[in-house]
Amino acid sequence: MSEIDRSFVEEARREKRRQLEELGIPAYAYRYERTHTAVEAVAAVRTDAQERVRVAGRIVSRRGHGKTAFAHVADPTGKVQVYFRRDELGDAYRLVELLDLGDVIGVAGYMFTTRTGEVTVHVEEVTLLSKALRPPPVGKEDASGEQHSALADTDLRYRRRYADLIAHPELREVFEIRADLIRYLRAFLDARGYLEVETPVLQPVYGGALARPFTTYHNALDSTFYLRIATELYLKRCIVGGLEKVYEIGKDFRNEGIDRLHNPEFTMVEFYEAYVDYHDILTMVESMVHGFVVERFEDPVLERFGARYDFTLPWPRVGYLDLIEAHAGINLNHTDDDALRDLLRRRDVPDLDPLSRWKLVDEVFKEYVEPNLVQPTFVVDFPLEISPLAKPKRGDSTLAERFELSVNGTEVANAFSELNDPDDQRARMMAQRAAGDAGDEEAHQVDDDYLCALEYGMPPTGGCGIGIDRLVMLFAGVPSIRDVILFPTLTPRE
Repeated sequence: MSEIDRSFVEEARREKRRQLEELGIPAYAYRYERTHTAVEAVAAVRTDAQERVRVAGRIVSRRGHGKTAFAHVADPTGKVQVYFRRDELGDAYRLVELLDLGDVIGVAGYMFTTRTGEVTVHVEEVTLLSKALRPPPVGKEDASGEQHSALADTDLRYRRRYADLIAHPELREVFEIRADLIRYLRAFLDARGYLEVETPVLQPVYGGALARPFTTYHNALDSTFYLRIATELYLKRCIVGGLEKVYEIGKDFRNEGIDRLHNPEFTMVEFYEAYVDYHDILTMVESMVHGFVVERFEDPVLERFGARYDFTLPWPRVGYLDLIEAHAGINLNHTDDDALRDLLRRRDVPDLDPLSRWKLVDEVFKEYVEPNLVQPTFVVDFPLEISPLAKPKRGDSTLAERFELSVNGTEVANAFSELNDPDDQRARMMAQRAAGDAGDEEAHQVDDDYLCALEYGMPPTGGCGIGIDRLVMLFAGVPSIRDVILFPTLTPRE
């Protein structure tokens, strides 16, 4: 629809609203007493053909002129046909004549079945609840009763998610899965004695991940603050203080590019437990994710994106360096930095020259290994150099007691045996500061208050962060992180 056509349609709707006002019919109601959803109303005809119902929803189709009219009214449960007769509604039929697609109405009446077999509300009373001034983003019904979206522009769908949900009610399932997952995670952790806490979103020092932060300014305190990139360091302060099992579900913010897997604002669950290590956390993550899949989908095997994802326990545990050797075909003991850069240039990875050796290695992992980890897989024992918050691996101090869970070629969880030696942690943070001074925008800051907390003594601790958005992508079978965030970050429009 062109802007001229849209303007004409919207003006016609405003004219109908003016006519309604002249008739004394409010265009925007305060409330409506609903007794049945659309699905419940359809079911009611099977129990009592004369049962009275009061249904409310949005008009998604209408037809008929003169003395009778039909419409379909939709709510989150589905849609139901409604039938209007002039001789029964009297003056109220004038309202029916002024209704448009997209208007929200309430109807009261009794159920019957039409000659074509469709369960229908015979309307005895109709109430306008909200007059839509814009046409809904749906086309007319075809011969089979299907409606087609007028929202073909993907960017517009994200930008006007409210219209997207009207045009694609099946999207509700994605956000129901998301809500179910968050409820499940909370119940899982609560049942194991974890305490849900809240930590600052505005932080004077950022940390807990390798990422570039968003910066803001606090006028009253005359200080620079950062939107948190992770909750980790504050949650571990709680461990020091004697809260031995803590978790937080919330938003983190990273000032990074936007792509299929990254949105600057995203949701994580992080949890930490005293007196356990990364082996214990791995077992817990395995049980947690498997439990949700079986509870929500009633099967440990999911079919998504034309593939089968088998969450049957146990999942493979494979060493980070072993995977690089298997998929990139190199032994790091016999591969110099120039050879690593050559490998990455074959994949068109930019800006390689300033990267340190272990940053190059991690880029090789992301390019050559991660896309091949389709089934749930624990990648264990990362290089210590890229794990500044993790304890050294017992028996090999060049590695860290760290694992990531990968599935569908994507990292969805990251966990450590948490480093609790304050002097070692300070040395690593100082090394990160040096990397930052050399131009690494994702390097850690030195967090003196966190180091102070460690000096009070943090017990052995295991911890994990899980990306909720990426799990929902897989569970819902959608290809982009923006499909699982109701209002994703987009370039502002004038």
